[in-house]
Amino acid sequence: MTPRLREEYDQKIIAAMKSEFNYANPMEVPRLDKIVINMGVGEASQDRKKIDGAVTDLEAITGQKPIVTRAKKSIAGFKLREEMIVGCKVTLRRQRMYEFLDRLVTIALPRVRDFRGINGKSFDGNGNYAMGIKEQIVFPEIDYDKVDAIRGMDIIICTTAKTDAEAKALLKAFNMPFVN
Repeated sequence: MTPRLREEYDQKIIAAMKSEFNYANPMEVPRLDKIVINMGVGEASQDRKKIDGAVTDLEAITGQKPIVTRAKKSIAGFKLREEMIVGCKVTLRRQRMYEFLDRLVTIALPRVRDFRGINGKSFDGNGNYAMGIKEQIVFPEIDYDKVDAIRGMDIIICTTAKTDAEAKALLKAFNMPFVN
């Protein structure tokens, strides 16, 4: 069973993007490559149990087991030594990627407090979009009573687009609520 957004991409978005950007071949049309969700847990360097809550939350949100990330360098100002645990991340591809994007756009973002849309300028110049969410509780998979701490997360949407304009058009076709 293919996700709803994948079917929409195959049936409508490819044709719309081909006509908008004058692509000769459907394989030229930009597509989603992967979505990386990163949750930094700075307190985990002092207390190892803090990372467990972040791992379970991220696993509930994505349906995939996160990788625990470790510090690459020692930074004395942050009381951080090399190889200390600093967070966790998940890379979503194929079906899980489309299902996560669907839940992000239709359910999670509208639940953000004082939500007016997301910044349309957070592209990196190569067709990738990065955004941050301040609370993990906007996702319906998270049980508010079992949350040990409110944590934010970074969401990076990687596309095969060559320019930011193509990537923005692709994400707008997926109903991303851009402000500008």
